Amino acid sequence: MADDGVFTKNADIAARAGVNANATAVAVAATDVYVLNIESFINSETEYNWSDKYATLNADVKGILTDVGACLCAIYVINYDIDAIGRTASSLMVNILYTRAMDGLRILKEKAKQNFIINA
Repeated sequence: MADDGVFTKNADIAARAGVNANATAVAVAATDVYVLNIESFINSETEYNWSDKYATLNADVKGILTDVGACLCAIYVINYDIDAIGRTASSLMVNILYTRAMDGLRILKEKAKQNFIINA
């Protein structure tokens, strides 16, 4: 399989989706369907093309990008089969992942912080 993500890889998604995630949904073939779309969303939302600059970024910035992308992708994995994890647990996991992703996006979007992390 390709594992197409620039800064979000299948292993990162699987770790956040949890051990009870549907095996089909967490497979590379499935995550490749939406990982590049999620990364494009992050680039558009932050008004900076992190994908093109990824190789030159500081490890801390790479960690934030990976976390945001993997959290958003893991939501898709969980939603694929909510019953695999359980409805209550799935809901809690999605809320945590969404909050974590939005916190990371906020850091990446703030121009002062963006300038700091780009130049770090």
